[in-house]
Amino acid sequence: MHHLQRLLPYIGKYRGRLIAGLIFITISNVFSVAIPRFIGQTIDKLGKGLTSGELAEQAFIIVGLSIGSGIFLYLTRQTIIVLSRLVEYDLRNDFLKHVQMLPMDHFNNTPTGDTMALATNDISAVREFVGPALMYASNTITTLLFALTMMLTLSVKITLLALLPLPLVSYTVYRLGKRIHGLSIAVQSQYADLTSNAQENLSGVRVVRAYVREKYAIGVFSAMSEGYRRKNLERVRAEQLMMPAMMVLIGLSQLIVLGVGGWEVIYSDTTIGDIVQFFSYISQLIWPVIAVGWITNLVQRAAASMGRLNRIFELEPEVAQTPRATVTTAVDAGVAGSNGLAEGKGSDGKVIAGKIEFRNVWFQYRPGLPFVLKNLSFTVQPGQTLAIIGSTGSGKTTIVNLLARLYEATQGEILIDDRPISQFGADELRTQIGVVAQETFLFSDTIAGNIRFGRRDATDQQMVRAADIAQLSENINRFPEGYQTMVGERGITLSGGQKQRTSIARALLRQPQILMLDDALSAVDTETEEQILRGLREVMRLRTSILIAHRISTVKEADQILVMDEGEIIEQGTHDELLAIHGEYYSLYQRQLLEQALESL
Repeated sequence: MHHLQRLLPYIGKYRGRLIAGLIFITISNVFSVAIPRFIGQTIDKLGKGLTSGELAEQAFIIVGLSIGSGIFLYLTRQTIIVLSRLVEYDLRNDFLKHVQMLPMDHFNNTPTGDTMALATNDISAVREFVGPALMYASNTITTLLFALTMMLTLSVKITLLALLPLPLVSYTVYRLGKRIHGLSIAVQSQYADLTSNAQENLSGVRVVRAYVREKYAIGVFSAMSEGYRRKNLERVRAEQLMMPAMMVLIGLSQLIVLGVGGWEVIYSDTTIGDIVQFFSYISQLIWPVIAVGWITNLVQRAAASMGRLNRIFELEPEVAQTPRATVTTAVDAGVAGSNGLAEGKGSDGKVIAGKIEFRNVWFQYRPGLPFVLKNLSFTVQPGQTLAIIGSTGSGKTTIVNLLARLYEATQGEILIDDRPISQFGADELRTQIGVVAQETFLFSDTIAGNIRFGRRDATDQQMVRAADIAQLSENINRFPEGYQTMVGERGITLSGGQKQRTSIARALLRQPQILMLDDALSAVDTETEEQILRGLREVMRLRTSILIAHRISTVKEADQILVMDEGEIIEQGTHDELLAIHGEYYSLYQRQLLEQALESL
């Protein structure tokens, strides 16, 4: 149950609603428990003679009490149930905010469907605890207190005998509740796996169809669905034992009241009206006692879900934000450069020049795994272009990830403007960096929305200028809706080259001081590549740029080229210098010249 302690600040934020709801439910139950007293008195008066006026008066009182109870029960739902929705809203937003701050290693090892299940199913289970569980728990407590008080005033003996089955109620709730808790954890875990599988199949539907694996995918999903069904049925069986058990125990109480109460009516001064009151109060106790089991189910499910959520909330964010960091973007700085692109400022208000230095940097994704980068050292002066070339898996993309602080270096030091990168807050740093990732990701939005993603306040003119440099405008103008064309999920309606160019335009519009293109031109032809590079050259002249590529044509104009292999720099220099040493770069250059010659035949 300690998992639910994290909810206290969320509930405390709306303590006024909670207090009001508790007051309303108390008043509602005061009216409710008063009804049997008037019914019992009316029955006793009928035996002594009751006028029609007196009967109407009693009926009016009973109806009034029922209406009053209903009104305050309605107000209870309007406060506590609404409270649960507000807590759900806050918790869901905090969850997404926290997830976005988690280190990349979490996303590498956690299926997306698992996170989706937490954000939907688990948070909904927590809401049911905050709303229905709290409301009915309060209702159960107040009803028990008021009803038992009224019963004790009628007969202590009958009341105590009627309560004899209650210890069995507690034992039943404990045993079944413990089992339900374990089954709830299993159900939520299976639901997460099921969601992950569905998400993967929907995202990769083109691959599934291309390999004619629809039946296989359906079969795997069906098997997982069957497992989810079985686990749910097992939990439901345990839950459904609760209500019959409660009904049997309530039936025992009613049997005791009937036997002992009947004896008291025959041989003492207990009236039939008193016994009717007892039966009415026992009836009123049926739902609270049954609710104990139902509330237990909700609490156990919420505890299981909150435990899963807590494991995410307890994960440390990727990097601490520098306390003094006041992010000033290039746009905020207002220092215009060529083509209207501005230079960036750091937290101290000074222009970031963009000098980058790696000093003996080692990196591995997790302890025990091989090092991806090994003793890496290089320096890029402000305004220079660094190109990195090498085989797949040589560590090129890792350099970009370290500069963006998506990961922290295992050993060594990374500096920007001679300042350790660890002194930059993540947001402070990333506002100065524009990244075009190797795997282009576009959102289910318009082309304009995707280009403006990093800078929503950009004008149409600035957006079009960024698209022009990325050689995207001509393609956009062919679409009937132009920049307002919806690109679909992950940009599915665009070609690979169009997606890459949209991503380049998005990075350029951000007006970064450090621009990093991670194999961002691989999906365009050599002619389009040259046009894009021609437009980028003037943009990159005032910015530090890093180009990662496989084609020599992309990197040959760079101020410095690194040739990497298995996480190490094996060659370093300009295009002409590297050709002169006849090493790996020279061999790659010759192979690509031969490929071009063969293609031209």
